[in-house]
Amino acid sequence: MGRIWRCRFLQAAVLVGLLLALALTVRAQEETTAGLGNAVCPDAELLGPKLITDICWSCLFPLKIAGAPIGGGSVPSGASDQALCACPDPAGLPSPGVVIGMWEPARIVELVRVPGCLPALGGARLDLGSWRMLGTPGQANYDGSDKAFYNYHYYAFPILVMLDLFFPDRCNVDHLTDFDVLYLSELDPTWNNDELAFFTNPEAAFVANPIAQAACLVDAASATTLQKPLDTLFWCAGAWGGLYPFTGRTPTLNGRPSEMSLASARVLAALHRRGLARRTVGDEALCEAPFALMLPKTQYRLSQFYPLPEANSNHVIGESELRWGMWRNVPGVGEDHLYLIWRWHDCCATWL
Repeated sequence: MGRIWRCRFLQAAVLVGLLLALALTVRAQEETTAGLGNAVCPDAELLGPKLITDICWSCLFPLKIAGAPIGGGSVPSGASDQALCACPDPAGLPSPGVVIGMWEPARIVELVRVPGCLPALGGARLDLGSWRMLGTPGQANYDGSDKAFYNYHYYAFPILVMLDLFFPDRCNVDHLTDFDVLYLSELDPTWNNDELAFFTNPEAAFVANPIAQAACLVDAASATTLQKPLDTLFWCAGAWGGLYPFTGRTPTLNGRPSEMSLASARVLAALHRRGLARRTVGDEALCEAPFALMLPKTQYRLSQFYPLPEANSNHVIGESELRWGMWRNVPGVGEDHLYLIWRWHDCCATWL
């Protein structure tokens, strides 16, 4: 009997040891996975103190009320100069109001290497795509990876509405009140296929010639020196290159900020082309936001939020990174980027 009990005791001890070893192994794997997750999918810390410290709040100005600007800064050339206005009320009768205009932080564009990585949401991961859709900075010299490729996520970011800061309900043309995901490029087959993207934007064939591309030099000069991109050259992104095709494959430029800014501009251009983004500048946008199938470049400004924020300024589409941030890149841990999208918003704030 004693020998039997000793055997059973040894078996139990071995079993406990195996379970303990298994538990330690699982714990180590979890810690390793968590560490790798932080490395490949960082937390941009968007929803936290950085909302105050890393956003250029002075970029809200100038604020135009009844045609009179308050504060310094530039106003888009197509902005409304009216003082008074009228928009139909729910009964269809004209309701008088005052025209207001301002730079509004409205969207977030997130550019990531790993499909499904959401730095804006604390580094969460979604099971989207496969490892074949991994992004690349495009630093190779002799193969197809000479071009950079990043997936993007497009967020609603109505921070003025969320903070209830001098933004009338009448002017919320999007009817968006919370931070939310609007678009995921992993679900869009045109974002990583230039040929497929061509069939959604056939006008690219008319601007794919040396003369049209040479005209982008004028857009680059205007955007960089005057901070006024040219809307008539809709196919240009100034010093960043051409807007077409609307895909995530961008040429390797002088620096990563230019490449990521070009990708952000292509995101906006593609969404406008599909009717998923509207015009909010000009007299025609006072009562509602009409469609603008070509990107109104003067309507937008961009500021990098992550990895190195533009906390005191922003830049127009096509402005050379030599002026605003060729240094805004952190190799390794800062390869993913977040851009805050500012748009000029003209609105008729009615009294009823």
